[in-house]
Amino acid sequence: MESKPLELGLLRSFSPLDGLKSENLHSLARKTLLRELTIGRQLFKEGDTDKRTYYLVSGVVELMHDGRTVLVIRGGSPEARNPIGPSNPRRYTARVVSDRIEFVAIDSDMLDMMLTWDQTGSYEVNELKGVNDEGGSASDDWMTTLLQTKAFHRIPPANIQAIFMRMQRVDFKPGEIIIKQGDEGDYFYVIVKGKCVVTRETPLNKDGIKLAELSMGDTFGEEALISDARRNASVTMLAEGTLMRLAKEDFRTLLNEPMLDWADLEQAKTIVAQGGKWLDVRLPSEFENYRMEGALNLPLYFIRLKLKSLERNVHYVVCCDTGRRSSAGAYILSERGFEASVLKGGLSSTDIARK
Repeated sequence: MESKPLELGLLRSFSPLDGLKSENLHSLARKTLLRELTIGRQLFKEGDTDKRTYYLVSGVVELMHDGRTVLVIRGGSPEARNPIGPSNPRRYTARVVSDRIEFVAIDSDMLDMMLTWDQTGSYEVNELKGVNDEGGSASDDWMTTLLQTKAFHRIPPANIQAIFMRMQRVDFKPGEIIIKQGDEGDYFYVIVKGKCVVTRETPLNKDGIKLAELSMGDTFGEEALISDARRNASVTMLAEGTLMRLAKEDFRTLLNEPMLDWADLEQAKTIVAQGGKWLDVRLPSEFENYRMEGALNLPLYFIRLKLKSLERNVHYVVCCDTGRRSSAGAYILSERGFEASVLKGGLSSTDIARK
């Protein structure tokens, strides 16, 4: 299947993309490709539950139901302005009947979020224009990056509008410390331009161990805000950059609460019995003292570094002694597309803590 970059005017020819604001359409165009498929191939099959929105650009596609052709769509026709067989699960099989077709496929959840945000939000991004050294604007890219994350799909549109309206822009110079290990948490940050390094000081390494390098669209600072703990690492600007920040109370109300899924002990045990896993974010010494049977131990400050070691198709029940650290861990997992629940009350409220 071949693909090539997309022209902005092409997206404007489709409904409802023609109703998107210019900056959102630009961002969508940069993240979407024009693809090809040859005769006899299928875009999707009847009964499929894939969350993709397809538009036909050129060529001919037939929609079939129970083996019979019910509609033929030609690129450039009035019917082709709309998504091909948009129902989910799919009611039709879409098959190529011309030598080849050109089409566009867009993540349905992302498109729905962009349309909702576009139509409910009044936030203007003009003041952020020009922050990208490469001649374009990074503003719509970092916002679209956030909107694309599965976690944002759980946040009410009104909250998303408020988040972007209440965020403040802050510029930083190379080497400037954004948050310092041991300080009280005050803001949640999103990188608009530049790169940051995350380091953690240990008794054996006062200069700090490098935990991660973050770039445009990445977020940090949520752990201390959720758990009411002090910063567990320092974040320093590597090059001149721009961040957007959201104050602690706004973060908790608008972002944290809608994204967390709490489970009591019985609900948590059911999740694990159905294939889920316990993820204990306490320190190894705490974990050794008592733990849920079969639990994985991944200390909170290592979660970002070890995300690749976790399974994408597993529902994790995140736990700690009280629920504070585990809620921070579950937020980080949810934000990055994992299915995660928090054990309500923590392990200290369970029988294993009393053994």
